[in-house]
Amino acid sequence: MPAKRSPARRPTMKDIALRAGVSESAVSFALNDRPGVSDVTRDRVRRVAEQLGWRPSTAARQLSGEGAATVGLVLARPADTLGVDSFYLQLISGIQEVLAERQLGLLFQVVEDVAAECAVYRRWWAEHRVDGVLMVDPRVEDPRPDVLDELGLPAVIIGGAPDPGHPGLSTVWADDAAAMAAAVEELYALGHRRIVHIAGLPGLAHTEHRIRTLRAEAERRGLDDVRSVTTDYSDAEGAAVTRRVLGSDHPPTCLVYDNDVMAVAGVAVAGDLGFSVPNEVSVVAWEDSALCRMVKPWLSALSRDTVEFGRTAARELTSLLDGGPARTVQVPVPRLIERDSTGPCGARPG
Repeated sequence: MPAKRSPARRPTMKDIALRAGVSESAVSFALNDRPGVSDVTRDRVRRVAEQLGWRPSTAARQLSGEGAATVGLVLARPADTLGVDSFYLQLISGIQEVLAERQLGLLFQVVEDVAAECAVYRRWWAEHRVDGVLMVDPRVEDPRPDVLDELGLPAVIIGGAPDPGHPGLSTVWADDAAAMAAAVEELYALGHRRIVHIAGLPGLAHTEHRIRTLRAEAERRGLDDVRSVTTDYSDAEGAAVTRRVLGSDHPPTCLVYDNDVMAVAGVAVAGDLGFSVPNEVSVVAWEDSALCRMVKPWLSALSRDTVEFGRTAARELTSLLDGGPARTVQVPVPRLIERDSTGPCGARPG
């Protein structure tokens, strides 16, 4: 049997004191930026600490009231859909970039539902595990802001729309309604009158905003054959809904998908059913990504800088941790980038 490995010994303040030739109390003063030592000693202690690879203990930080140096992010989503969702990969990349600059850790957890997410917040608060949280996927009926207000946890809500009922929480949001309206305008100009929106999870605020806007834009133009169908964001459900709507007596001339993965699956299904993209059916993906440019035809997509979206949210949270006021920040509206998957309406008669 191989020998059990022992953890490496971490350097302590005593090690720093011995190497720097000062007392342990002087090390404590220097590393905690307190008066009691000269600038020369402070610089020498910090230089030695860096050489030894010393870092403050998280537990010690908590006991001294300095916080956990960690922020939390919980996703109440089906776990099997996250690995292929480019939006969250890019969002977390932007978040992590800002947190790394501040030497803050990110505690990430996936749960089954919103009730479980609320339980996680309560546990993190009780255990002093995080200094603040980033909350994603706002719901139409959402208990999480009330829980965060009750706990007093600094928090930034990512997505949705500003909520005047929770002035203590910051919000970073994109106007999904305006994005959908602009997309419908461009598709209408191309002659499309039968549009199916293959949406994400029902109950999410941004899903409902997109559905309502599509319905309102259709009513304004007198279009009767425009509708939304909700899914779980997976390629499997995206493919299944595509097969169903294209197999109907009056198939749509345009399909708008709520993510890139479903759009790619939809293009494959359309080809299997004998539909030419974009000659007989146009395809639009919400959230541009490299995946949209790895299939043929290249996918038209609603695009935004998701990495910067994450950076903005993380900056707002660090501002709250520094004692700043809660704010509402709107990021640019996603814009439609037209590629090879959209064109003038040329659908089969029906």
